[in-house]
Order: sequence, then C-alpha cells, then structure tokens
Amino acid sequence: MDALFGCDGISLTLAGRQILHKVSIATDPGNILGLVGPNGAGKTSLFEVLCGRYPCDEGSIYLKGSNITGLPFLKRARMGLGRTYQSPVVPTTLTIGETFLAVRKARKPYLSRHDAEWAARLVHLHTAWDTPAAVLGAFDRRKLLLACLLMREPCVLLMDEPASGLINAEIDELDVIMRRLVDEYGISLVLIEHRLELLSAVADTAVVLDLGEVIASGTPDQVFADERVKAAYFEA
Repeated sequence: MDALFGCDGISLTLAGRQILHKVSIATDPGNILGLVGPNGAGKTSLFEVLCGRYPCDEGSIYLKGSNITGLPFLKRARMGLGRTYQSPVVPTTLTIGETFLAVRKARKPYLSRHDAEWAARLVHLHTAWDTPAAVLGAFDRRKLLLACLLMREPCVLLMDEPASGLINAEIDELDVIMRRLVDEYGISLVLIEHRLELLSAVADTAVVLDLGEVIASGTPDQVFADERVKAAYFEA
C-alpha cells in the first residue's frame, strides 16, 4: 500500500457474528478521513482492529510502508499510531502537570517540560497545571489526552467521536485544532464522527460503513448525496 496508513480487506468476527467484511481505507499525510455510518455499522470495531486491540480474521494493515497487521498495540504506537476514545478518561488522582510528567517519563527518550508546554499550547489547553485532572470539563479532558498523544509526535491519529458532548463553540475550536494538526504538522486524522457538519467542514474523504461493509467513499459532498448512504444512515 502506497498510502501513509490504511487497511486492505479487513474482516472481523466476534462471538460468531461478522462485524466487518473486507473493509479497506487509506489516508495520506495531512489528510482527514471521516468514518461514518449508523450505530452498529462497525466503526469502533474497525478502530480496535487498526490499533491492535482486536485481531482481524483476514486482511492487512499498513503504516509508513510496513505491514503492521501482527504487531501489538504498543509497537504500533511507537511507530506513530495514536488513538483517542469516545469517553475522555483521565487519571483522576493526578494534576494536569503530573499527568504530563507521567507521559514524559513513560518511555525513553524522556521528554522535557518544554515538550509538554508545546503540546498544551497546540491544543489550546490553558488551565493551570496544578489543577486536578478529575475536575476538568469534557473538552479540556479531550485536550489533555490529545496533548499527551502529541508529545510523542504521532503521524496518524484515530479519533473516536472527538466532538461528542461538545457545544457549537467548542466544536469550532476543535475544528481549528484539527486543521492545524494536519496543515502545519502533516498528521493524518481518521475520525469517527456523527456530527456531519464537522466532517463536512474538515474531512478530505468520507467513508461510510453499513453492517460492516463500505458502501460509499469519496468527498463528503459526494458521499452524503449517495442514495445508499441516505437509506442506510439518514433513514436508519
């Protein structure tokens, strides 16, 4: 595969039920790929396969020209693959500064406080570092976790519903943050997102899953006008 990151022919069966069937996606540096579909379409399961938490039945996953299908989660992370989750769970016993310190010392080479300060500015996290992470609102929790990922300079970020629970002003700010990640740092983003207005605004490509299969891919305008997508997603 020539793309920076993607998968080819991924199939997955869980508890005797087929969740994914020959799913293929691909994205390049500085691109945003939006993954959409009705509930139960297999979007989060695909993320679990891509990051290495679920082994696939068949198919291949590629990152920077290497086949990473058999690699565990941590090795994929070391190669530059990052992942966020629907629920922004933070370490409730640590402050923001202590959380950054834990990330800085998690593996060698150790990172400096400057790296943490850079990441915090990049995601617009302006809260005092002695603030307990447990008291942060949903958006600041997402910012903290995203900053922790960015400190390790990923080339691909899998983001599972990053706008979930956010108000419109926060979504606008998230739009700005994501656009800077791709435009200035060349990071490739793969988003699961139900806020179609966000995807329409930021995504270069949209892929629609229904019952574990890709039913449409292309620009957001093309995809959201597809009759199969309207039947599966908007009328589900």
